[in-house]
Amino acid sequence: MNCRGQTLTFGESTHVMGILNVTPDSFSDGGHYLAAARAVARAQAMVAEGATLIDIGGESSRPGAVPVPTVEELARVVPVIRALADAVDVPLSVDTYKARVARDALEAGAHLVNDITALNGDSEMANVVAEMGAGVVLMHIQGTPRTMQQAPHYDDVIGDIRLWLQERVQFAEANGIAPERIIIDPGIGFGKTTAHNLEILKRLEAFRELNKPVLIGTSRKSFIGNVLALPVEERVEGTVATVCWAIAHGADIVRVHDVKAVVRAARMTDALSQ
Repeated sequence: MNCRGQTLTFGESTHVMGILNVTPDSFSDGGHYLAAARAVARAQAMVAEGATLIDIGGESSRPGAVPVPTVEELARVVPVIRALADAVDVPLSVDTYKARVARDALEAGAHLVNDITALNGDSEMANVVAEMGAGVVLMHIQGTPRTMQQAPHYDDVIGDIRLWLQERVQFAEANGIAPERIIIDPGIGFGKTTAHNLEILKRLEAFRELNKPVLIGTSRKSFIGNVLALPVEERVEGTVATVCWAIAHGADIVRVHDVKAVVRAARMTDALSQ
């Protein structure tokens, strides 16, 4: 996958995407990296720990989160991406569903757009991704961050999500996004109960049928806390367990906060999977 001059190779080893939230209210690390200098330092540390991508987000998508004005999101992410474009040598992803934010972030040096709405949130997003030659992550979500955890329901959680992602892939390709620049994400925690999330992981191979790289984001999420009865700051081991399982069952990219621990676990799992 070539994204604006950066190449991602799949099938050799699992990519570890480090999470960089430049927000005051993200569920796990809100407020830690609002200052651009701290954000850049954190990204550099994650790369040193083995991250092969960095995902920068300026709007929290935690359950119950409210949208952030575009101008505020731009002020949070663009300076950080511009600084990181010269500070690290791994692909940069912008976590946004707003076309204006995506365009400015890509112009500042980002390579991918990680869209939690799978191009549904802004009618111009597909055009921006296609025009800029960016990669895109199409993630499944039921509802919006504000409403998604109120009453998630599926007739067939795997079948419903797989069909939805297939339709979004077709939409992306029909709107000029190159097939080889599309990644899919079943959206762990985005409109799903604990049982739904566990089922997605158990049957992760089903998403391989779409013939796209699969991204999984389980890091520190509430379903881990529900299973282990642990607060967010004590979910590292649970995260590592879900990452190892996901890699063994077909994940190509894992999106995490705890890069050092996950990189070590991922490399071991990769060796066992070969």
